[in-house]
Amino acid sequence: MIQTVLAKISPEEFGVCSAHEHLSIDLSRIKKDPDTILDDEQGMIEELEDFYRLGGRSMVEVTNDGMGRDVLRLKRLSEATGVHLVTCTGFYKDPFIPEFAHGWRAEQFASHFIKEATEGIGDTGILPGVIGEVGTSHNEIKPIERELLIGAALAGKATGLPVTTHTTLGTLGYEQVQLLTEYGLPVDQIIIGHQDLNANKDEVLAVLETGAYIAFDTIGKVNYRPDEERVEFLLDFIKLGFEKQILLSADLTRKSHWKKHGGPGYGLVLENFIPKMKEASISQDMLDQFLIINPSRAFSIRER
Repeated sequence: MIQTVLAKISPEEFGVCSAHEHLSIDLSRIKKDPDTILDDEQGMIEELEDFYRLGGRSMVEVTNDGMGRDVLRLKRLSEATGVHLVTCTGFYKDPFIPEFAHGWRAEQFASHFIKEATEGIGDTGILPGVIGEVGTSHNEIKPIERELLIGAALAGKATGLPVTTHTTLGTLGYEQVQLLTEYGLPVDQIIIGHQDLNANKDEVLAVLETGAYIAFDTIGKVNYRPDEERVEFLLDFIKLGFEKQILLSADLTRKSHWKKHGGPGYGLVLENFIPKMKEASISQDMLDQFLIINPSRAFSIRER
């Protein structure tokens, strides 16, 4: 089963999924940029309705505590639009970890995540369906991030929830898998994020070879890499037989990303990237693998 903000649903109900997104977020405490505040609820509804119109049916919303998580808002959004929304427990990375958790060790992180996963977030009664996004810095795992990742692994092992990660510019994905599995998290519960930001194909292949899922989840952010390069990597990964481990998304975090403000909107993958994949002769069955089958497996809660 997959835990959404409204209820548990079967994997077959999940449909076309955007695997790593933010609807309600506030990164301005660190970023000092009002563009990184998403707080327009009516705007969120309009953006989700457009996503639904394009064929999207589910979204994994990985805004956690310290990034502006608002699970009651997500519940209202899901009720208003019919889009299945999965919320998260977890903390992001340094320096976004909430002040109350500064200095925590892995066991404290794990205890907090397990409590939210079993008792609900705050007094809302809403359960998270994923642990994440938990992350590391650019080419560096800071001590607090190491404790955070170990805590996520322990909590994932205890609850059966998948763990989805942040890698800064795609770095240290393999090292994240090694750390998470060292502390007992099964590799099929791991989703390594932002791997489309890493231009080093061998490093991304090293992650795939562990058996973990990878997220090509910054699609459309061509200031980092052209989408044509993302397609080329995907073609190679398909040829090598890794198509069952790949998830797609756009990771929108700014007002300027929304259609109402002139951006591409949450349907970016469906509206802009899928046509590029079709032009590259990627079959509809393969697209369904990425958009429907893989997410339905990746975000299913493992039995404990």
